[in-house]
Amino acid sequence: MNDLVAREVDVVVVGAGQAGLSAAYHLRRAGLLPDRDFVVLDHAPRPGGAWQFRWPSLTYGKVHGMHALPGMELTGADDDRPSAEVIGTYFADYERRFGLGVHRPVAVAAVREGDGGRLSVETSEGIWSTRALINATGTWDRPFWPRYPGQETFRGRQLHTADYRGPDEFAGKRVIVVGGGASGTQHLMELAEVAAGTTWVTRRPPVFRDGPFDEDAGRAAVAMVEERVRRGLPPRSVVSVTGLPLTDAIRQARRTGVLDRLPMFQRITPSGVAWDDGRSVEADVILWATGFRAAIDHLAPLRLREPGGGIRVEGTRAVRDARVHLVGYGPSASTIGANRAGRAAVREITRLLEKEPAPV
Repeated sequence: MNDLVAREVDVVVVGAGQAGLSAAYHLRRAGLLPDRDFVVLDHAPRPGGAWQFRWPSLTYGKVHGMHALPGMELTGADDDRPSAEVIGTYFADYERRFGLGVHRPVAVAAVREGDGGRLSVETSEGIWSTRALINATGTWDRPFWPRYPGQETFRGRQLHTADYRGPDEFAGKRVIVVGGGASGTQHLMELAEVAAGTTWVTRRPPVFRDGPFDEDAGRAAVAMVEERVRRGLPPRSVVSVTGLPLTDAIRQARRTGVLDRLPMFQRITPSGVAWDDGRSVEADVILWATGFRAAIDHLAPLRLREPGGGIRVEGTRAVRDARVHLVGYGPSASTIGANRAGRAAVREITRLLEKEPAPV
């Protein structure tokens, strides 16, 4: 496509993870056709969303809360296969079955105000002119690295969950894992088998959830995240307010001391970390399991952010621009939430397209 000539569609979907594929499915159900009425752009090299980048030792059986995409169940999955392979294959089959025609790898650099009330989407394959945009870029591209005094002096290795490829490379090492989420606990349980020693550090005491997570609890957790988004604050993940499920593996790790948690250290030293009370821990590796932030920098030219730092959203619609919908953002960041958000976004967008017919 010629970079100087914009190709026109009604809807551009940015991202082909759970949220983007859900939106694309509902666009097709609404009668829109890929590459004529809408296009799905994905920066990843292959199907699978963020799952394709997960470490090989995260097998499908260890995954919590993976919900099927709308219209096609994930059946017959081998719990011992890496989740990246299982879900990557499932997503690829899904794209083929519904003929979604995902364009990849395509990087989206910026979304700007275009001509005639349209949005201009600048990408590595040229410019797309669209009447509406569904942003489904998730968080994997924006790992969050906290900053602590002395961090640059550490002589060992520092890495983030985004760079973790399994426990084998840490054999015989002393590892500090920072972070109280599911990734942190998974790392610790794997590393304890091979590392010389592990230390778990979190900013807040971890909350373990025993028993079933019923519908009322789920709604309450989502409501807490929604409230932040309505106020224009950066969203916290749904998982951060639900707590960690108390599985048999977690119980065993707590009994054996693998999940004995220390409060956050005050500084990093050349050989480890230290607290103001005089305690210190020596380490060869600091693994930051500190989560991710929403990958929305390409939307900056539209000035959607509120003074609080987030994008204020009603349902999936950006309050500052009704043409822009965010799915997989804030309360819809879970896999089941992404499915529902994809449907909701398409419902609103089809109303928008009917209200504002394309110019002849």
